[in-house]
Amino acid sequence: MITKEEALAVLNENILSFWQEKMVDETRGGFYGRIDGQGQLHVDADKAIILNTRILWTFSAAYRQTNDAAHLAIADRAYDYLTSYFFDTEQGGVYWSLDCEGQVTEDKKQVYAQAFAIYALSEYHQVSPQRDALKLAQGLFQLLEQHSYDASRNGYYEAFDREWGVIDDVRLSEKDMNATKTMNTHLHILEAYTNLYRVWKDDQLGQRLKNLIELMSSTFISASDHFNLFFDDDWTLLSDEISYGHDIEGSWLLAEAAEVLGDDVLTEQTNLLALKMADAAMEGLDSDGGLMNEASPHGLTDTDKHWWPQAEALVGLVNAWQVSGKDSYLEQANQIWTFTKANIIDPSGEWFWRVKRQGERVESEDKAGPWKCPYHNGRAMLELINRLEK
Repeated sequence: MITKEEALAVLNENILSFWQEKMVDETRGGFYGRIDGQGQLHVDADKAIILNTRILWTFSAAYRQTNDAAHLAIADRAYDYLTSYFFDTEQGGVYWSLDCEGQVTEDKKQVYAQAFAIYALSEYHQVSPQRDALKLAQGLFQLLEQHSYDASRNGYYEAFDREWGVIDDVRLSEKDMNATKTMNTHLHILEAYTNLYRVWKDDQLGQRLKNLIELMSSTFISASDHFNLFFDDDWTLLSDEISYGHDIEGSWLLAEAAEVLGDDVLTEQTNLLALKMADAAMEGLDSDGGLMNEASPHGLTDTDKHWWPQAEALVGLVNAWQVSGKDSYLEQANQIWTFTKANIIDPSGEWFWRVKRQGERVESEDKAGPWKCPYHNGRAMLELINRLEK
């Protein structure tokens, strides 16, 4: 059975220590951009906004749990680099990526990135309230409401150019559909607004958070309780793809958002929805205890087991257990934990990106990089520490 002591040990000794020891760029500032799947450090790799904000969130949240000054020092470093290099002081918002020297290489305003900056800054504010983190997060919130929110049709547009103008290619990554409204971006705006509302009980923010909860709980949920992933401006569904990791992640993030908002009716509704989404996500649970990646209504399309769906499943299933009182959810969480320890956690530090269904580890994927950060697994350990009694 997974315990909070075990989660704390993995957090400190496997995840946080890796980033503290291997990713701090003492020469050029901030953090290195990449360690590949063979453990090779790429000192000249670009520095991505997602990596930097996720480091900031993780070490800020960790410090609130551990009270370890070394964790706060990493959070301070991430905040200083973020505010010195990633913020566009002329047009507002944060850039997508920099080179290893801190020069801008991609200046688009991806809404997903603005959301992660809000998420990280609002977390950092809780450990360093004397800094300007809350003010910066508030400014990014206003920018999203001004430029990204669709006042006539609801929802948030995906991406803009540096001046917040329209661009043709709004994809978050090469594997994503070029759709103007996506589940993934909305989920992380929800996450960001939830964290911001914890520290700033603003009326407009509360209204937008409630709207997001209702939108995510309706338009973005299919009849089979999976997330719908890609839409156009007018909410025409563009894909029937199923992402098990996002399903289980969304299940507990929606419930958390309603709880932080303090809306009892929405909390009851999202708790019930969390159970349905958890059940739907577990359609991807394999016989070895690993959660597979993707499917369509016609069957499995990607049976690989990535690190982050395992992390999110741990939280989503423990949340479902807490909501329902059914031990079957805790049993599933323990299956995934057993699989994760045996196949995903690297004893030498951090988690491997993914393994094949047959158990073969894929070493062509980064150990650390723009999309491989301490956030999913670090957050999972923090959530387990706080949700489990012993």
